[in-house]
Amino acid sequence: MKELYAQIDKSIIPNLPQFQFSGKIVVVQSAYEAERAVRSLRSAEIVGIDTETRPAFRKGVSHKVALLQVSTRHVCFLFRLNHIGMPKCVQELLMSPSIMKVGLSLNDDFRQLSQRVENLSPMSYVELQDYVSEMGIKDKSLQKLFANVFHRRISKSQQLSNWEADVLVEKQKLYAATDAYACLVLYEELERLRKSGDYRIIENEDITS
Repeated sequence: MKELYAQIDKSIIPNLPQFQFSGKIVVVQSAYEAERAVRSLRSAEIVGIDTETRPAFRKGVSHKVALLQVSTRHVCFLFRLNHIGMPKCVQELLMSPSIMKVGLSLNDDFRQLSQRVENLSPMSYVELQDYVSEMGIKDKSLQKLFANVFHRRISKSQQLSNWEADVLVEKQKLYAATDAYACLVLYEELERLRKSGDYRIIENEDITS
């Protein structure tokens, strides 16, 4: 039986082995490339998604979503929205009822994506924060959830990097792909555990030193 913490002790996370996406990463920065990417993704039943936005370090300054990551088990597409906007094919992907989208803080992501296009109404998606809450897990961050379920660490070192840079460096691409892919594998493992019932939640008061 798998043991999951209601709330993981974040102090153990830095000592866990690091997890990174090992599949193919494709950067999408033209309308033509977006069409090809979405054509490939249409055969997927489920994908992990995430977004990145250029950080604003001054009060009153904000930026639109710069990157949309969509990952299958084998390939992650990085849509550079600051270059291509929101092509119709990408909108259709998000609104497709036949492709399940899994992510964390999706309502925030969708609200921010709506700044780039009107009438965006995503369908068929799973909000992991709600999903784990129903299982009795109180953690909300991707890093904590992944550490809790897989005992692996996801690095957040690139989170505040410039996502509107002319060229994304390899560390940025790997970071972005890892976050989207992690959402996918988290959901698949949690769904397996939920259906089998082969898990128990360890409450804080159950933990002994």
